[in-house]
Amino acid sequence: MEPVEPLPQDRAAEPLTEYVQRVTRRVRAFDRRRPLVWDLLLTGFWVLAALIDAAGGWRNVAHDPDVPAALVLALSLALTVPLLWRRAHPGAALLVSMPAALVSSWSGAALQAALLQLLLVHHIALRLPLRTLWWAVALVTAPTCVAVARYGDSAGSWNQQLGSHLLSVGVAVLIGVTVRTRRDYTEVLEDRARRLETERDQQLRLAAAAERARIAREMHDIIGHNLSVITGLADGGRYAAAKSPERAAQALDAIGTTSRQALGELRRLLDVLRDEDRTDRAELAPQPALIDLDRLLTGVRGAGLPVRTTVQGRATLPEGRQLTVYRVIQEALTNTLKHAGPDATAHIDLSYEAGGAVALTVTDTGRGGPPPAASEGRGLPGMRERTSLYGGTLEAGPRPRPERGWRVHLRLPEESAQ
Repeated sequence: MEPVEPLPQDRAAEPLTEYVQRVTRRVRAFDRRRPLVWDLLLTGFWVLAALIDAAGGWRNVAHDPDVPAALVLALSLALTVPLLWRRAHPGAALLVSMPAALVSSWSGAALQAALLQLLLVHHIALRLPLRTLWWAVALVTAPTCVAVARYGDSAGSWNQQLGSHLLSVGVAVLIGVTVRTRRDYTEVLEDRARRLETERDQQLRLAAAAERARIAREMHDIIGHNLSVITGLADGGRYAAAKSPERAAQALDAIGTTSRQALGELRRLLDVLRDEDRTDRAELAPQPALIDLDRLLTGVRGAGLPVRTTVQGRATLPEGRQLTVYRVIQEALTNTLKHAGPDATAHIDLSYEAGGAVALTVTDTGRGGPPPAASEGRGLPGMRERTSLYGGTLEAGPRPRPERGWRVHLRLPEESAQ
């Protein structure tokens, strides 16, 4: 087979690109921790450059080389020091530097430090609402208009001066808007990644909780039912030991069979909970189905509870629905063994209808009584959870007077069309 070409996103970046990205991340991280350091460095650099220009270089481009040196020095500081607040308050910094820019144009000094207002316009486009750009562009254009009106075409035609100035302003605005768009897009992606990560963690927790609840239901069904059957057999064997040793031996045999069955089911369930590398070797077996009802009823009858069954229709249910019906019958009979008392009987009325609908009623003639609290066990909540998976209903409670005992009624609707 030919080797598979790696996808573009799987290819490693160039060493130079990785180095630049790594350095950029470090600089940004340092700037986030200490923003004042970077502001002082940049402002100090431009103040120093302006002071060097004020020492005499400004006369090379000035309209009037005779402007007093003190005024040039003051204008240079006024145009550069506000850069210290370019990120926190770019609009205010522009307003503070505007008088110096107007005086520079009116006096003829034409200091190049006035071009630093383009940096302030860039930060306005980057950080303030975009509607602020209208008055910002008008403000930075005003000094050029003053120079054109006072000195005419000495520095070139008026349309050339205005055109080059507006082009510079447009480039500054475009860079600011581009960086802002990229930054907002990155923030949206990071926020989405955080929300997806949070949602993934929540889904994992919900899946783990659902799995724990499923395992708890299965263990409750296995342990609760089989222990109830074993308890009934043990009580019956104790009473039969004195009068009928053979019946006592039969009870002990049934206890052994039920115990081994419970241990086998628990072993299969616990094997699935082991390490993932051992899961594929776990001994798997199908979940109980309706064909296993006879074995269930045999164990219950052996524990001393007479059970009659009435079945109407033919069972053509999928495995999930069969398991639900089986577990409801198992839990109902287990509760009867636990709470119905001596001389109780049970009756199962099971009706299979068209489209996969099922109607099940389990009644007993025991003592009845108030329904157990949901917080005291997992029996009734487990039955209701299983029923709700298929949109069914489950009713459990004492039978209406004058009848005695308990009644559990399950109704599963027809299967929805796939």
